[in-house]
Amino acid sequence: QVQLVESGGGLVQAGGSLRLSCAASGPTFSILAMGWFRQAPGKEREFVAAISGSGSIGSNTYHADSVKGRFTISRDNAKNTVYLRMNSLKPEDTAVYYCAARAFVATMKSDEYVHWGQGTQVTVSS
Repeated sequence: QVQLVESGGGLVQAGGSLRLSCAASGPTFSILAMGWFRQAPGKEREFVAAISGSGSIGSNTYHADSVKGRFTISRDNAKNTVYLRMNSLKPEDTAVYYCAARAFVATMKSDEYVHWGQGTQVTVSS
């Protein structure tokens, strides 16, 4: 069983920055691929970023085109935590942001992740 707890969301003005954190329970964090997804009101859940776990091959990180150059995913295995640094925030980034986990290999498909956090609200005002 993996428990994920997001934090760091809030209200920020356009152009501002936030750092989201996702803390995972258990000693198996290092092998987990971690992803960030978001869902805006009335919209479908959207891939944001992902990072592979230890032992995987191929690309280490992925970022959606809509956030590339502004958002950066990273992880600290010693702290069992994955981060999403969000810079130059836009009103279009307003959404509930969810942390998710799967084994080893990062993907961009939400239905391939089996562990999910409760989400954290990010609201960007204009």
